[in-house]
Amino acid sequence: MIQPSIIARSARTAALCLPGPGALYWLCEKAAWRLSSPDDDRDLQQGVADTAVTLLHGLHPARRYVFEAEGFLPVVFQTAPCAGLVDAADFGLVPDIAPDDLDGAVANVKALADAIATVPSGGTLYLGRGLWTAFPITLKGQMTLHLAEGATLRAPSGRTGWPILASRDHCGRMLGSWEGLPAACFAAPVHAASAENLVIEGRGALDGSGDRGDWWSWPKETRDSARRPRGLHLISCRDVTLLGFTIRNAPSWTIHPQGCERLTAAGLTIIAPPDSPNTDGFNPESCRDVTITGVRFSVGDDCIAVKAGKRGPNGEDDHLMETRNVRVSHCLMERGHGGLVIGSEMSGGVHDVCVEDCEMIGTDRGLRLKTRRGRGGSITNIAMCRVRLDGVETALSANAHYHCDADGHDPWVQSREPAAVSSATPVIDGVAIEDVEIRGLAHAAGVFLGLPEAPIRNISIRRLQIVSHDPDAIATPPIMADRVRPMRHEAIVAERAEIDCDDPALLSAASISLSFE
Repeated sequence: MIQPSIIARSARTAALCLPGPGALYWLCEKAAWRLSSPDDDRDLQQGVADTAVTLLHGLHPARRYVFEAEGFLPVVFQTAPCAGLVDAADFGLVPDIAPDDLDGAVANVKALADAIATVPSGGTLYLGRGLWTAFPITLKGQMTLHLAEGATLRAPSGRTGWPILASRDHCGRMLGSWEGLPAACFAAPVHAASAENLVIEGRGALDGSGDRGDWWSWPKETRDSARRPRGLHLISCRDVTLLGFTIRNAPSWTIHPQGCERLTAAGLTIIAPPDSPNTDGFNPESCRDVTITGVRFSVGDDCIAVKAGKRGPNGEDDHLMETRNVRVSHCLMERGHGGLVIGSEMSGGVHDVCVEDCEMIGTDRGLRLKTRRGRGGSITNIAMCRVRLDGVETALSANAHYHCDADGHDPWVQSREPAAVSSATPVIDGVAIEDVEIRGLAHAAGVFLGLPEAPIRNISIRRLQIVSHDPDAIATPPIMADRVRPMRHEAIVAERAEIDCDDPALLSAASISLSFE
């Protein structure tokens, strides 16, 4: 039998993985489970797991537990200690105020700030059942924010008096950002900077009120010289754990870890309407050692977009840092522009990213790499293993002519003639695809378009299976580059890309580009 693994544990919550054979987001067969303690003869909890990642709530601090599930070996673990529990309700929070009651939202954020200041190092702030509207709150390190079942922490609908995060701190480090560059932005409804050992957990929800305010009506603009806020913004934090909660309706990117190290997200639900602009689900930028597991996405843009900053228009690069070691597993991506996307802001370099045992349903693309001349940096060692793509229009793509930014359609970006190689030349080297199943394919199984001066290197494809095609598919350019021909039901098409495929029949001899005549 298989041993379950402990993904993360706090004082009151634990996330476990039941890696049954063939399990993606869902288990192939449900598994009854029981939770007991070596210090207590009774069964403390019992239930039935239907997902590979199972969350246990309502645990006690510093206590030993035994988890047993049908078909799996038992696993023993101990919860973390808690230095003290602070109830936010004791600080004068007012529930159920109207979303446009800005005075009430200001009073509530003051109450929450007072409560956070009272939480001892290693303690917990408890937010109980109810609808709590407050202006953006700042979390500190060495604490847990516990969102009880039925608790919703909601941002107000108006932004008058909303705090603005500067583009840089007093040391010159990037704080606020927009599309990979330092920029002032409205503070996220929940945010933290330079926090260590921070936990956000529970069965409750964070609601950014993007559907109530005017945020989604000016997606690429500024107001009061600031960009839109994220839903949850973590800046230069270390050892962060996100467990079990729902986050929805972010004004822009939903969860944005920026310059963080050692971050684990397990069992989250991330939601935004399909037509909401730039509401990516989870965007680790310039981060190291990130684990995203058992997360369910349904958003208006990319489900996961891995980034590493963008070189400025005049070559500015002092804000750039690499992203390395991102592991995505047992996730469900429903809708969205892409399942797992890298770039296009990748100038600091993105390395060692793996997505495995996931399911993507109805996303525009599955695995998507995007960059362009001027970015510089490199994307290396990317892997997709044991992933099912259902109703995904283009399963795999890597595009080095991505037409982003104001100059994205300029000839120097889109030319298929070789350009001089410089520090602004992006590199893609090392993409491994194994055991991927495609159902309802619309446009192409794979499209790889490299630069003539820097072809895409070392693409390996093993055991890729196209099970079915979408009979209603309309021929459409499968990647966002100029002069790309429409495609329908094609296999793997490549230009200026080196592909080693164990099934040569999948490799098309057709070109990607239209004639430049």
